Amino acid sequence: MIGLIFGETEFPKYILKKIKKKSKYVIIDLTKKKIFKKDKNSYSVSIGQFGKIISILKSKNCKKVLFAGKVTKPNFKSIKLDFKGIYYMPKIIKSSKLGDAAILKQIINILKKEKIQTVSSNKFTPEISLPKGNYTTIKPNASDKKDILCGQKALKKSGNFSFTQGAICRNNKILTIEGIGGTQKMIKKVKKITKFPNGILIKFPKKRQDLRVDLPTVGLETLKQCKMAGLKGIVLKHKLNIFLNKSQSVQYANRHKMFILIK
Repeated sequence: MIGLIFGETEFPKYILKKIKKKSKYVIIDLTKKKIFKKDKNSYSVSIGQFGKIISILKSKNCKKVLFAGKVTKPNFKSIKLDFKGIYYMPKIIKSSKLGDAAILKQIINILKKEKIQTVSSNKFTPEISLPKGNYTTIKPNASDKKDILCGQKALKKSGNFSFTQGAICRNNKILTIEGIGGTQKMIKKVKKITKFPNGILIKFPKKRQDLRVDLPTVGLETLKQCKMAGLKGIVLKHKLNIFLNKSQSVQYANRHKMFILIK
């Protein structure tokens, strides 16, 4: 039995399809809209109800869990807490000041104290974590390579517990870096300046990121957003990514003269 701690986005749905074929599971549904309520093995829980979460996992004899999807940072003033939530929440609030990577790390530590191990989602979905290579007909030219290097340097300078996974560079200048609103909000800040694709989205894991959770995730929707912003390509890190709708994304990129590069 494995515990699936699910947030928003399409990735949890993909994982669930895979795990249903291989293993018994229980879902801890942290989504606001209770996306998984129709599944008989699903329990809708607040992020502050650590006692309930741990109780469910232990009652189902779950010694392992995996995280998938985005969990929105709660409003700590209005969050409902149970007894263990009251005990653990000060540590979570303190971690939140260092970014969401630190919050996730703290939650993993809490589960570890309860003898519950966190495993990587890649264990069940290795096919969507892409290795090095250029996956499209179009390849980065000399100007694109400068933009890629520019974005890499910007990400390298971010703080150890920053929530920054992404940066957008155009003409060897940083246009924007990813904030708490995520990739989509970052891309929307970028204005299309020419009919020719120009500019790169670089998404690498956060510094000191626990690679079992929250890997940079992109897919067809990301490519569509990049096209709207006039960007030419997406760059990810070797085997440290989640790429949804791979074949559709590659077709879309080829059709619109964009590239997908894994470094």
